[in-house]
Amino acid sequence: MRLYIDSADLKEIAFLNEYYPISGVTTNPSIIVKENRPYLELLTEIRGIIGEEKELFVQVIGDTAEEMVDEAKFINQQISGNVVVKVPVTEEGLKAIKLLSEENIPSLATTIYTSFQALMAAMAGAKYVAPYVNRIDNLTGSGVNVTAEIVELFASYHLSTEVLAASFKNVQQVHDVCLAGAQTATVAPDIIKKFIAFPSTSQDVAVFKKEWQNVYGSDKTNLINSK
Repeated sequence: MRLYIDSADLKEIAFLNEYYPISGVTTNPSIIVKENRPYLELLTEIRGIIGEEKELFVQVIGDTAEEMVDEAKFINQQISGNVVVKVPVTEEGLKAIKLLSEENIPSLATTIYTSFQALMAAMAGAKYVAPYVNRIDNLTGSGVNVTAEIVELFASYHLSTEVLAASFKNVQQVHDVCLAGAQTATVAPDIIKKFIAFPSTSQDVAVFKKEWQNVYGSDKTNLINSK
């Protein structure tokens, strides 16, 4: 599973990119406007943090397929490195995905609520599809089941499109889509930090340290100064 940061908060991105196995950053219009900064400047700074190779996802906001394609080309001209354009799965969006695929511009089909939306996007040429796990749950569906259906459909039809699961409210949902076969997930910083935050781990480490210092001295804080 590849992990992406779903945020445009520079401090959070810098921290998580340093400590966690991060494959890139996903943004959307709502995430970007929260930072209240010129968006190209913000995206450029994100690129500077994560480097040129990791993927940076940017969502178009145009209404027509032609507008979306023009935005995609503009973003690729303005932002260096590995850029993926997020396109909503509307009729115009589906057309845009087809046009982008013809020009070898990678896209992520976003705002997906059903497995059949994902199938149409994959057939149109999307590199990724993003089922909205928690939002599906909020509509009395099952985001995990939809993700599993997408994985099964792609396998049945030998489609190379990958599932980039999105919209989570807790670690359990992320865990479940991983078990369902999602190749990637984009997760908010506060949830990523909970992936390894288990109280017993910290308690065990403290016990190990105390027992060591009981024998070798309270000033012996690591293996090097314990010689």
